[in-house]
Amino acid sequence: MAGAKPAKSHPAHAHAHAPAHVEVATSLVPTFAPHPSAWLKTLQKFPRNPKPTHRHRIHVRSAVQPRRATTLSIYERTTKPWILRAQGCSAARRHETGIVVLDFGKPMFKHHGYGTILFSGRFADNHRITTAMIGYARGYVSCLPDGSDAAIELGRGTSNYHPAVPSAYTAGIRWARATNKVASILHGEGLDAHVVAAAANDAEPAWDPRFRKTRDFFHGFRVATHGHTLYDYGSLDGGVGAVWSAKQAWYVAGGIRHTKALPEIYNHAMARQWAELARIASSRYHRGVRFAGVMTQGTAGCNCGLRPHAAHRVLADALDAEGVTNVVLPDGGTNIVG
Repeated sequence: MAGAKPAKSHPAHAHAHAPAHVEVATSLVPTFAPHPSAWLKTLQKFPRNPKPTHRHRIHVRSAVQPRRATTLSIYERTTKPWILRAQGCSAARRHETGIVVLDFGKPMFKHHGYGTILFSGRFADNHRITTAMIGYARGYVSCLPDGSDAAIELGRGTSNYHPAVPSAYTAGIRWARATNKVASILHGEGLDAHVVAAAANDAEPAWDPRFRKTRDFFHGFRVATHGHTLYDYGSLDGGVGAVWSAKQAWYVAGGIRHTKALPEIYNHAMARQWAELARIASSRYHRGVRFAGVMTQGTAGCNCGLRPHAAHRVLADALDAEGVTNVVLPDGGTNIVG
């Protein structure tokens, strides 16, 4: 991959068009989302419905296992709890800790309710998404070794790709309330020692050049959240000023309360773009971009750009080159697949 961020489009719709001066490349998303049955073949084998011997826990060898600072995030095609439970269990058996984004697709309003269009093209309302996320959390906790202190922050993911909703602001409020609901269930079931509720948005400038719907969604989330983080795991599409201004890009990446950046770093150019934003934010707004790690995409079978460890190093080098010394870049990251 060369140049700027590969612009993704939702598989159920045509590609978004960036301005002519913004470099884009073909997305992985439309062809990178196998049927859920194929997913299970890639996961470590385990019973479909493991029966815990006590609350939400099955016996696993208690030997200390090294925790992985990188995680696997997923473009979701379904909200079936048993499939999400399988994904969570697999993450636990890989000893993952950190941020996990479950991307349920773009915002959608249907049947008098808010939700998303999944990567299978089907509509899922917010309640079904909540149930799916709890399934993932139960699978993760049930498959951790006894005594493990591993923990994940589970991000309820969507995007700013042409939201088909009456109000992006209301969609943000509903997304926050659903995130609050996930946190409440996690606490009630005793899962919150290992799983923390969060939200996430793949915010891409080319999908909302005027920034209005993106701003409205983030603002709606901010006013309704009970302190949960909304991660921006998007791009900068050509860099500061190519589509969004520095202020707009910074707004969703730490410029307002409860937001942090989990930037897509698929190549060196994307790292330089985010480092430039960090420098401008620090000097102009006197608050840096709030990085939470990095986002990459792909599998070992494709040439899809950097992986989390390499992406982290490249972004750190870019920040150094920009002279940014007052911004924290936490270790780790996440790789998203379909």
